[in-house]
Amino acid sequence: MAHRSAPFRLAPLDAAHDRATFDSGSEPLNRYLREQVTQDIRRRVAACFVALADGERIAGYYTLASASLLLVDLPVSTGKKLPRYPTVPAVRMGRLAVDQAFKGRGLGGALLADALDRAARSEIAAYALMVDAKDEAAAMFYRHHGFIALPDSPRSLFLPLATVQRS
Repeated sequence: MAHRSAPFRLAPLDAAHDRATFDSGSEPLNRYLREQVTQDIRRRVAACFVALADGERIAGYYTLASASLLLVDLPVSTGKKLPRYPTVPAVRMGRLAVDQAFKGRGLGGALLADALDRAARSEIAAYALMVDAKDEAAAMFYRHHGFIALPDSPRSLFLPLATVQRS
C-alpha cells in the first residue's frame, strides 16, 4: 500500500545503511551494492545515492559519474546545435536498482527524477544525463521518461539536462 507522505528518504550512501538485505532480483546489481560501490566512492569514480525506508533499509539506489558523449554519436539534429568539440560533457547514471519489496510504487521513476535533478543542479556543467540500458525493458523505461536513444546504439540513451524542470 502506497503512503500519502514520502515513504522514502534520499541520501548519499554511507556505512550505516543496510546493504545485506537488498535484493533487486539482479545479482550483479545486488553484488555491486554489497561489494564494490564503497571502493568506487573512495576512488571517486562513482557517487551512490540511496532511497531509505524504515530507517536504514535500502529500498533502491543509483550511481552517478562524470562521462562524455561523442558528438558524432548524437542524433544529427542534436549535434548541430552544439559546439564542434569532439565530445560533450555528460553525467552517467551507471546503475539504478529497486529492491523487489518496493517495486511497483514508482520508486524507479523517483530515483531517476532525483538523479536528473542532481545532475541539473550541479555546479559542474554537463549537457546530458546518459544511461546504458541493460535490456529492452530498461530502455523502454528510459524512453518513457523522455530519454533519446543514440542512433547507432539503441540501448545507450541520453536526456539533455536543459530539458529538466528544476524546482
